[in-house]
Amino acid sequence: MTIRAVLFDLMDTLLIDPYPRAVRAGTGGSVADRAGHRDREAWPEFEIAAIDETEFFARFWAPGTDLPFDATAFQRARRAGYAWVPGMRDLLDDLEGRADRYIVSNYPVWIEELRARFALDARVEGVLASHHLGVRKPVRAFYERVLEQVDLQPAEALFVDDREANCEAAREIGIAAHRFEGVDDLRSRLVHEGVLSE
Repeated sequence: MTIRAVLFDLMDTLLIDPYPRAVRAGTGGSVADRAGHRDREAWPEFEIAAIDETEFFARFWAPGTDLPFDATAFQRARRAGYAWVPGMRDLLDDLEGRADRYIVSNYPVWIEELRARFALDARVEGVLASHHLGVRKPVRAFYERVLEQVDLQPAEALFVDDREANCEAAREIGIAAHRFEGVDDLRSRLVHEGVLSE
């Protein structure tokens, strides 16, 4: 079956993820340094809109953790850190008219800022995030809801993500998947699939 659509992850696939920089700005430590002190449920719940930003920040640390958190510094660094992954804006433009382009991402309400700032709706046919869908990759329901909303059969889509676990979950329901490691490798895959010409 012909690939009719390419389903793109957002962070570290289309845009550089500023989260590590934001954590350092807000806490004074790295994501790895602070992992054991975090409320492990807060981020996943924020991504599916089960909690809002205020509650996410209030629950950033696990109960009883006595570490500083500067939400203003976190937000400043987050907003300053977004940028296109090199070559990906041009790739999206090159796909216009050759395949539908969708963003399918685990991301919270902040995705609405990015839609405006990076004119995402002008470059893709749709933006479907965990914030909208109420479920996160790699849960099977995420992919099923995406396919239903964009009216595609699994074999009509190519899923692109920088995390192998998310790619493997897509393959399990019949979606071709490509682990993103850079624009040149992805272009080669799209040529191989007949979506782009050399």
